[in-house]
Amino acid sequence: MLFLIALVLAILVLPSPWGIVAVVTAIVLDLIEVGVGLWWNRRRKATVGVELLIGVTGIAVGELRPVGQVKLNGEIWNAHCEDGCDAGATVIVRAIDGLTLSVAPV
Repeated sequence: MLFLIALVLAILVLPSPWGIVAVVTAIVLDLIEVGVGLWWNRRRKATVGVELLIGVTGIAVGELRPVGQVKLNGEIWNAHCEDGCDAGATVIVRAIDGLTLSVAPV
């Protein structure tokens, strides 16, 4: 947008050497703005995907001997627990296999 404003000013208002300076300055500022925007977006990690569930704690909905269901962040997931645990026990997600979580009691 800044480039377009500078271009209009260069064509209609500014004398010859200053029009070129205005256009070049606008291009440089636009490139800096795009670079800062790209840097800002890449510095944050994604907040989506099942990989983010690893390390999250949840509650066993029923007995996990060795399969059952757990509730994580308001969602119910199928789970597999090698050690087994009772209903209502707190579990932590260790791995993910498809749509089944591998959990362990805390």
